Amino acid sequence: MTETSAEQAAVAAVTEAAAGTWRRAGFAGAAVGVIAAGAAAGVALERLTVGRGIRRRARLALDAAGPYGGLRGTPGRAVADDGTGLYYEIDEINAVSGVAAVSAATRATGVSEGASSTKGTKGSKGSKGSKAAAGSAGAAGSGGRRRLFGRRRPAPVTVVFSHGYCLNQDSWHFQRAALRGLVRTVHWDQRSHGRSERGAAQCGPERVPVSIDQLGRDLKAVIDAAAPEGPLVLVGHSMGGMTVMALADQYPELIRERVVGVAFVGTSCGHLGEVNFGLPAAGVSAVRRVLPGVLRALGSQAELVERGRRATADLFAGVVKRYSFSSREVDPAVARFAERMIEATPIDVVAEFYPAFTEHDKAGALRVFTEVPVLALAGEKDLVTPSSHTEAIARLLPDAELVLVPDAGHLVMLEHPEAVTGRLAELLARVGAVPAAATVGAYGSTAQPRP
Repeated sequence: MTETSAEQAAVAAVTEAAAGTWRRAGFAGAAVGVIAAGAAAGVALERLTVGRGIRRRARLALDAAGPYGGLRGTPGRAVADDGTGLYYEIDEINAVSGVAAVSAATRATGVSEGASSTKGTKGSKGSKGSKAAAGSAGAAGSGGRRRLFGRRRPAPVTVVFSHGYCLNQDSWHFQRAALRGLVRTVHWDQRSHGRSERGAAQCGPERVPVSIDQLGRDLKAVIDAAAPEGPLVLVGHSMGGMTVMALADQYPELIRERVVGVAFVGTSCGHLGEVNFGLPAAGVSAVRRVLPGVLRALGSQAELVERGRRATADLFAGVVKRYSFSSREVDPAVARFAERMIEATPIDVVAEFYPAFTEHDKAGALRVFTEVPVLALAGEKDLVTPSSHTEAIARLLPDAELVLVPDAGHLVMLEHPEAVTGRLAELLARVGAVPAAATVGAYGSTAQPRP
């Protein structure tokens, strides 16, 4: 059998395995078809002029040439409460930047210059200066934060990055590159993603479903292992932001005593079951009803599905691009980088995480962040966690800085890294984690890649 015939057989087998579920989908099948049709239109146009072999070689060339995802730090392993091994990496501050950062962190600084700037964004609300100063790592604040700075040299601020669904720690590539050496950072892979182990509870005989609460406990295990002392800044994208909320819900004392800043990027505190993903209204409710069953069916045929994915790589790339980005000027290597991360997530992992999102409701947990400087940022055209969800977070935290990035989709930190990195650097300067002069400019613009 030829390679093409084998691929066609794999696709046919996957389709047949899920056929019964899809036949019951009704409007859902038609609505999901709209997604595929939108992606397929661009793919079909490309196929008129570019052969399959050339497209495959182009993907390989992008994989080889793109520098994205190549940053590595000091590796470590935390163990979750169910025994799952969680992989993380630490980037330490260098000697020169470390002295400057500690010096800045031991001063009671106010809001840094430019912290309330709205250039290049819409709907921005600057945090109150007095609030930022009171919550900064360097301020002689009240309660647990004061205990962080005794007579000995204080532990440095650690910034912990939590990634989203079907991604891994490398999704923060641009922010990691820009902040490297300036501040201590921890990047970790959520369970069943990246280099972390498959969830032990999900692989055991009871097949315990993944919950957002479990992810919050996972984050606590990573913090205990990688940053057991000192002030923290928590940064979470999409599912990673939900993970931070789950941490706060279960460990509010940790937030009160150690967390000096939080950044929520393209995330939600609840009502994800109401998101329409850009689908026609008539099919949305049917899609919600049938999609979990479809994912379970596909997850039970994981090996066949993965072969089918490879056979339909062009269509898959189109779907990824539609739901990841909004701008037409995204660097093709960045788009391919995102595609590669998502396609590396096994279909059974996709299936076992999905139900947790409709159950997610952590609006009540946000009150724990009332006294902490918060950045709430999203792409204006995010179809996965719409910007209205980030606005809802800002309404519950009135002193949060709300930033909506124009012409940006769900992977805003890859699509417009300069906007995300700049705002994050301002937050870090505001809480004394880095000197104000360390604020990053347009580093990592995907429209004009650095030489």
